[in-house]
Amino acid sequence: MLDLNHILPITDFNRNTKEHIQWLKETGKAEVLTVNGQAEIVVQSADAYQKLLEAAELSETLAGVRRGLAQVKNGKGRPMREFLEKLAKKHGVSLK
Repeated sequence: MLDLNHILPITDFNRNTKEHIQWLKETGKAEVLTVNGQAEIVVQSADAYQKLLEAAELSETLAGVRRGLAQVKNGKGRPMREFLEKLAKKHGVSLK
């Protein structure tokens, strides 16, 4: 979640880059930079960005699992053994 207290002009970020980078690293929060009063970019530390990417990936994975469970609940899909046998046959592999 963005902290609305950390919306600032890009010129301030440029003038005080070291201080902003230190704050970004220490807090893990992001800053919104404006150009001519309009929000243009968001900056954050590399660690905070990595955590954001990991959270997004987890969210996508959980959504896929939920879709799969809903399909099974609705009678869609097929037994795993049937799938594996078809896959093995397609690739000329023995399951034994």
